[in-house]
Amino acid sequence: MPFFLAKSDPQVYSIDHLKADRRTSWDGVRNPQAVQAIRAMQPNDWVLIYHSGGESALVGIARVVSAPRDDPRDPKSAVVDVEYYGRIDPPVTLREVKASGLFADFALVRQSRLSAMPVPSSFIAWLRKQRPKVLPEE
Repeated sequence: MPFFLAKSDPQVYSIDHLKADRRTSWDGVRNPQAVQAIRAMQPNDWVLIYHSGGESALVGIARVVSAPRDDPRDPKSAVVDVEYYGRIDPPVTLREVKASGLFADFALVRQSRLSAMPVPSSFIAWLRKQRPKVLPEE
């Protein structure tokens, strides 16, 4: 079950916005590596929603509900539709992830400004132990 991570500044678009909207197009991604991650997402994949902008925490989960497509406003970018699934409560902070010492190769730790990325299965296994009953079953 593939997992990805998508970052958003909560003042721009938060997990609460997604919960209220129920579904949105995830756009605004411009970094080539992040665009590659968006283009790799497929329907029924999962997306961990990460609040940047000082909060620096995993706060929710969404499900991919469309195939990726070119962003009509930016031919170098891509968009995908996601649907709200739930919250991660309490949020998993970047500090907590780094303190585990297990994920030095994970782009979340290595490339702090990357806005979308695949999530390693080892991280999902760790997250399931940290927040039981939060993630969807395999």
